[in-house]
Amino acid sequence: MDIKEIKQKNHEELKKFLLEKRKILQELRFKDANKQLKDVREIRKIRKTISRILTVLNNKK
Repeated sequence: MDIKEIKQKNHEELKKFLLEKRKILQELRFKDANKQLKDVREIRKIRKTISRILTVLNNKK
């Protein structure tokens, strides 16, 4: 997800989106530990999205 799209969301939507992405990250980490994950870069993408969301949330305070 692009930073422009993240900035357009309101505070509540960002919090819900953050929870979803953290849950996805947890699932990907479990898959990676069990050697079931095919694209390891997906973890990196999710982490970057989470950091973008947190940055926007902190800037909106």
